[in-house]
Amino acid sequence: MAIRFVEIKAAESAELLNTEWVILENAGKTPFNTRGCGMTVGRRGSAKKSLLGIIDPGFVLQPGEKVRMCTGNPATEKQGTPPAETDGLKNYFLFLPKAYVKDAGTVLTLVLRGLSVSKAEYDPAQPSCVAPLKV
Repeated sequence: MAIRFVEIKAAESAELLNTEWVILENAGKTPFNTRGCGMTVGRRGSAKKSLLGIIDPGFVLQPGEKVRMCTGNPATEKQGTPPAETDGLKNYFLFLPKAYVKDAGTVLTLVLRGLSVSKAEYDPAQPSCVAPLKV
């Protein structure tokens, strides 16, 4: 599976959950269904990870397609204005209670049945805030 994180954006403040998101891309050749996938958050170098939740009902990412997964709830005004859906980039809301991207070294993993599908590290020094992969 060639699902990859192309952008990680931290929340502008603890209350503005709709300003925090990740953008996922299907760089593979077949559609990918996210139903049942989960997202974990941890720290670089630590085995401890927290499951943020399961994506349900989920969505299907077609080859070459991207989706923005926002932390908050679009109907909750105090969580900020959700980003505009432009250039075919749609929003999917996770309805989480708090922001999860804290600082450099935060590691996000998309998992399916306990297995890693894609992993990325938050690095605010990078243009997309995704640290380069370490080989």
